Amino acid sequence: MTQDRYDIYKEDVIGRANVTDTPELVQYYKDLEQFEAGALWNVANKIEPWEPKSQSVPVLWRYRDLRDYVLRSVDLVTPEQAGRRVIYLNNPGRQDVSAAVGWLYSGLQVMHPGEAASAHSHSSSALRFIMEGSGAYTVVDGHKMTLGANDFVLTPNGAWHEHGVSAEGSTCIWQDGLDIPLVNAMEAGFYAVHPDLSQAVTYPVNDASHIWGGPGLKPTLHDWQKPYSPLLKYEWEPTYEALLRYSKVTDGSPFDGIIMDYTNPLTGGPVMATIGASMQMLRPGEHTKAHRHTGSIMYQVAKGEGYSIINGKRFDWRERDIFCVPSWMFHEHVNGSSSDDACLFSFHDLPVMRALNLYFEEALVDNNGHQIITE
Repeated sequence: MTQDRYDIYKEDVIGRANVTDTPELVQYYKDLEQFEAGALWNVANKIEPWEPKSQSVPVLWRYRDLRDYVLRSVDLVTPEQAGRRVIYLNNPGRQDVSAAVGWLYSGLQVMHPGEAASAHSHSSSALRFIMEGSGAYTVVDGHKMTLGANDFVLTPNGAWHEHGVSAEGSTCIWQDGLDIPLVNAMEAGFYAVHPDLSQAVTYPVNDASHIWGGPGLKPTLHDWQKPYSPLLKYEWEPTYEALLRYSKVTDGSPFDGIIMDYTNPLTGGPVMATIGASMQMLRPGEHTKAHRHTGSIMYQVAKGEGYSIINGKRFDWRERDIFCVPSWMFHEHVNGSSSDDACLFSFHDLPVMRALNLYFEEALVDNNGHQIITE
């Protein structure tokens, strides 16, 4: 809307706002502005579109492009200076809220052996997916977890947490995923630094995995009352093994191949209230069909190479690359290998969509379910 034009969103469709400016109306609108008010019909078609129109754009972040810059940050700032030494992923359409896609934030964090970041808590829910290195650990409310490549760890909202790398380890890089943009949009963000800068480890190391990691088994002597998954660490080896076993008895999803959700073992629901996560496997040579849905997804290539087609554009990926699929954009995936599987880790805001009854999904019907590549 410009100063002298108010009807740019009008539509010549019955039931939609279709008011043409006149000198009298323009003056009326200007009079309303002095009271911080306006006529709904001038913006109704903009704020209530026929279907979702994401401000985000599909992006592929190549690990080979970013890795050296991530490592260089170690020589430029310390964890004490930075708070969290992270190179964040900035979607061109969401730079105003520092989002990687939609209402999701993501970045690459690096730590050297012997380094530790101060303990803190925040309103945002967070996760980490380990990309490389050894000796990484996370402490969540006194529970310490050791981490290896492709392990996935939760740091739920409101929980004290800290990260580090043991002195005997090697330089570690992991992907952070948080709902910071969502929390800020709801004007509900709090942040706190632990008064001692570090929290005490009050449970046996890796206790969460030992207690809650048995498939289909619930311990009888442990009562968990917190609103997030008690299984704080999800290890790569059993995850990959589960995908392999599942692939023996199913054709999988036509859109995602062999896909399994990380879940809260107590509820069977998502690992956190606002962020869900999944791991999917594409069989050798598999080319999924295209679909679209509300909700945004961040992907990381945990294994293999291939490409995805998002809104008609092809994105070639290989291990450790990261890419995003904005809400309501058609997407399909292709395993580039004819002899080995490929695995994609993802996190997303689908729990929010489903909780608010806003989740919708649609398969592509034309061209046998495959997009035509336009760029």
